[in-house]
Amino acid sequence: MIQSVDLQTKLKNLPNEPGVYIMYDVDGNILYVGKAKILKNRVRQYFHSSTKKTDKVLAMLSHVHDFRYIITASEADALSLENTLIKKHTPPYNILLKDDKQYPYIKVDLSADFPKFIGTRKLARDKYKYFGPITQGGIKSFMDILSSAFPTITCNNNFNKLPKNFRPCLNYHIGKCMAPCIGNISKADYRKIVNRAVAFLSGDDDEVKQALTEKMLQASEKMLYEQALTYKRYLELIDKISQQRIVVLNKFVDYDMFAVASNGNNCVVNHTMIRGGKVIFSQNNAVSDAGIDEAQTLSSFLAEYCDMVKLSSEIYTNLPLPDEEDLANLITTKTGVKTVIHCPQKQDKKRLVDMSYRNAVEYLTKSQTALDKKFNETHGAVLQLKELLHLSVMPKRVECYDISNVQGVDKVASMVVFTNGQKDASQYRRFRIKTVEGANDFASMKEVLTRRFERMKADDGVFGKTPDLIVVDGGLGQLDYARQAMEECGVNVQLVSLAKREELVYTLNSREPVILPRNSYALNLLINIRDESHRFAITYFRKLHNKSSIKSVLQDVDGIGEKRRIELHRHFKSMDNLKNATVDEIASVKGMTRPTAEKLYAFLHNGA
Repeated sequence: MIQSVDLQTKLKNLPNEPGVYIMYDVDGNILYVGKAKILKNRVRQYFHSSTKKTDKVLAMLSHVHDFRYIITASEADALSLENTLIKKHTPPYNILLKDDKQYPYIKVDLSADFPKFIGTRKLARDKYKYFGPITQGGIKSFMDILSSAFPTITCNNNFNKLPKNFRPCLNYHIGKCMAPCIGNISKADYRKIVNRAVAFLSGDDDEVKQALTEKMLQASEKMLYEQALTYKRYLELIDKISQQRIVVLNKFVDYDMFAVASNGNNCVVNHTMIRGGKVIFSQNNAVSDAGIDEAQTLSSFLAEYCDMVKLSSEIYTNLPLPDEEDLANLITTKTGVKTVIHCPQKQDKKRLVDMSYRNAVEYLTKSQTALDKKFNETHGAVLQLKELLHLSVMPKRVECYDISNVQGVDKVASMVVFTNGQKDASQYRRFRIKTVEGANDFASMKEVLTRRFERMKADDGVFGKTPDLIVVDGGLGQLDYARQAMEECGVNVQLVSLAKREELVYTLNSREPVILPRNSYALNLLINIRDESHRFAITYFRKLHNKSSIKSVLQDVDGIGEKRRIELHRHFKSMDNLKNATVDEIASVKGMTRPTAEKLYAFLHNGA
């Protein structure tokens, strides 16, 4: 907990230098990280009554107990440090964009002898040329269109080291590859196909439409109606994309337009992407930020967003950014592309920025209620949970554990993770109980948490991350065993349990439960986490139980060994599906013969 401080004295002693400032609550949790060209001027704006403040800033200030700052050599260094600290601490009042939610792109190495088109969600400074983002139809459909219209390789074979009797893969036989692996096409002719594919990805779709139309008609004439329907779907997708590509300029240019709009409580940043003189992408991003003004919010957004989307070298904004040169240098450093940022005042660029702003305003107006609800259910719920349960640490990473079994058979446990009030499925993990005999949920919970804490101490991957709060499904019994695991492992983590029937919350501070308001966002968050943990545990239990039930039954069938049991489980998934199968369906399973299938069918239905 932070000691009482005299904020007015600290404000008077702020330096006239660039740097980063950090806002803390009374328990020492970081609420917000910001940058400043002059620390004294920027930080004092938050606390001066004469400065007009948004609702978001006022909400943050109601929790601020102290602030600290770090002086940097320049404003550019402050910008870079701010970005680093936000990613490290994920403060609840900063913009928090998920790095794992990348837009899909298509990349190609044009320097290769036989270039290959690859779908990816990872942008990197490398030898590849990137096309995208792909916002309609999905990356798989785009790759299918490419291979249908432009037959290029998909394999990783080294054509210089293939055996003499090498035979081309299925793609060659279905017309989706020209088989340069066997010398079926020269480098020059293959390059022509690649160049046409690049032209399509750059916006020239006439050739693709013609090629797909011909394939659709040919498939229809051959009565391959399902294949014809696929080509028809591809043509509809291309038409949908073409409708987005409204010609706005009479020159071939690449721009990225950003506009921020705020109503005091919520904030939206619109990104409109221009490629080849056409609008190909417009995305509204609802952001949470307690910056003192919209320009600061937009600057912070761009510093993070450039990691997620491949931007052009020219960025235009609806507001002049005080740090636009330093921000451009930061983006240049991250992307490797020399970038400039300006606020246009006239002609085409101004018109495009205004269009971006109108999109942001419309989204903000129409989505007001939804944006308020989303904030309250995520960041707001995390803040409320800390206050109502008197937690010492902001519960930004919450882990929940649940045990699932039937009469002690196939005992499993789940670990689900919510980050800043939202599901973080990539962090989910599951356990098989190893040491506990019978249906003992208390001991099972202790085993699971002991394993989790030991791996946390060992800094083992995802398990190396320290949770801010652990929720166990159950009452005082489960909580006591969780506490034993924590104490025996020598770690210190905030622990609570949530009892199902009355939704009572038990903490380590009292044997009496905490009754959270039924309509509180904090309780709803705990219930959502608990229910998600229960769902994840049940799913894993059913998977194991079905597998073991099939194996245990089939052990008594003559002629069904381990390999056949595995294949039968893989095919039918459960005993119910296997019992409902016909002899022909059973015989079609890999490794099965008809006599064995008939014997198994008789066993399942006659018990012999």
